[in-house]
Amino acid sequence: MSVKPKKTKLEKHHIEDFIGRSYMSLCVLLLIVIIVSMVYFVASKGLANFFSGRVSLSEFFGGTKWAPDADTPSYGALPFISGSFLVTLLAALIASPLSICAALFMTEIVPSWGKKLLQPVIELLSGIPSVVYGFVGLSVIVPFLRDTFPGQGIGVAAGALVLSVMILPTITSVAADALAALPQNLKESSFALGATRWQTISRVILPTTFPAIMTGVVLGMARAFGEALAVQMVIGNAPFVPKSLFESASTLTSVITLGMGNTTMGSTHNNALWSMALVLMLMTFLFVLVVRMLERRNKI
Repeated sequence: MSVKPKKTKLEKHHIEDFIGRSYMSLCVLLLIVIIVSMVYFVASKGLANFFSGRVSLSEFFGGTKWAPDADTPSYGALPFISGSFLVTLLAALIASPLSICAALFMTEIVPSWGKKLLQPVIELLSGIPSVVYGFVGLSVIVPFLRDTFPGQGIGVAAGALVLSVMILPTITSVAADALAALPQNLKESSFALGATRWQTISRVILPTTFPAIMTGVVLGMARAFGEALAVQMVIGNAPFVPKSLFESASTLTSVITLGMGNTTMGSTHNNALWSMALVLMLMTFLFVLVVRMLERRNKI
């Protein structure tokens, strides 16, 4: 009666390594298939109107009239594209200085116990649902703007303020991590040369960590550009190019969420909404590309 030889530790190691590599390769392949499938599906729907000639590129990107249910339909998406960019840029301009100052305060000024107290509070903001931000905007920001400035309170300014609070934790966390990773000898060398703390922050710390801080800003803008519910509740959802910060406007995400359930799959209106989704996806890819370029510069 023959006895099967036991597997050696080296053989078991090779088998476990093969199983691990196979599992990881399968996961990566599945991820690639999912991403390619999503891009293909959105692109096929979003480009259908342009290939069929039902909507031209100039009308979609340059038209200012959105009337899909009119006798003579118009599919101008410029009001929504401009609204998305305007709200996103304003939110980044408001949130970036506050976030950078908060990160500097936590890492360079306040004692260690202060950072342990402030950082969880800031990170808690990122876990609050979007609808809560929208309700706070309707209850606090919109009445304040209505009583202080001309207009009804809803509009671009309200949407930008709500978004600025939403992206503040993202920018603050990335900036704080970048500041904390800065080599201590850089600051010590600056102090040894007689520089004050503010001179060290403004002339050594901020220039050195600028690419990493800008990465946080771009990530915050990416979240703001794709936000739907909170902005939809306070911006007014008017299909017009806003002429002031206190006028109602609309964004790509709000138009998609409001209109997708009321259209027929394959119709010109439905495909126009998919074209907006394609624009959102391309902007996401652009934000990711910018982040990757900034990461290459983030070498200390």
